[in-house]
Amino acid sequence: MKPFLEKVPPPGDASWPMLNRRLDDGIPFQWHHHPEYELTLTLNSRGQRFVGDHIGSYDDGDLVLVGPNLPHSWSSADKIDPAAPHVALVMWLRADWVAALTSAFVEMRGVADMLDRAAAGLRFTEEAARRVRPVIERLFGEPADERLTSLIRVLAMLARDRDAQPLATRVLPRHSQGDRTRIDRVLDHIHLNYASGLSVAGLAEVAALSPSGLHRLFRRHTGSTVSDYVIRLKIGEACAMLSGTFRPIAHIADAVGYASLANFNRQFKALKGMTPRAYRGRFGTSP
Repeated sequence: MKPFLEKVPPPGDASWPMLNRRLDDGIPFQWHHHPEYELTLTLNSRGQRFVGDHIGSYDDGDLVLVGPNLPHSWSSADKIDPAAPHVALVMWLRADWVAALTSAFVEMRGVADMLDRAAAGLRFTEEAARRVRPVIERLFGEPADERLTSLIRVLAMLARDRDAQPLATRVLPRHSQGDRTRIDRVLDHIHLNYASGLSVAGLAEVAALSPSGLHRLFRRHTGSTVSDYVIRLKIGEACAMLSGTFRPIAHIADAVGYASLANFNRQFKALKGMTPRAYRGRFGTSP
């Protein structure tokens, strides 16, 4: 599960690549980035979404547009239908492709504005995602020429969603390859081990840095301290379990790495503005 600079393969019969990703075991955390825009519709899956310094929960029908070179990943916690796979329908758009389209047609001005906003990532509203979902699902079975017109239709429909929410709080600067390799190792280690305990000294060793050097690198790259990032990761995983399972709250607290239920309740309320019980009451699945 190594994070990486993803190299999107060019398609043989089209001007833009796509991927119908279907995974039975789950969507693994793979912290990566690439120069293309990425539009991803996630189906039959719930878990956590990571875009820049954003950590949040996602559910069936999640639709997100990520800008160029913005680090991102999804990590599943559960399926909606246990008998079906997790599905990610992914569409990549090169910057030069986007520039040619939006500069040639004045009708694409709204699309250009939307793509500018995607520099920090955009999560589309449930209503917009619901409207465009059948168009996206169909285009994956269409011939290349029809796929192109369907994609343009998808972009035009989404550009009308004025309530789409930015995800990252800021667009982080690009880093040297050495810095990126270090932070990728650290994030990979955190995501594999956050529930079983982490130490700054151990993470510094993973990064081949001093503890103070790790703190500086982590804040530059994520806009967060290590401890705040781990708390948000734990609470985000807890949210996915509270909304998608019927496990007791004490068991969930233990599963995400809290030895103290009181501490879990306190940090959950500080981050989410409500108790775990209230969160489950508002967002949980009815038995």
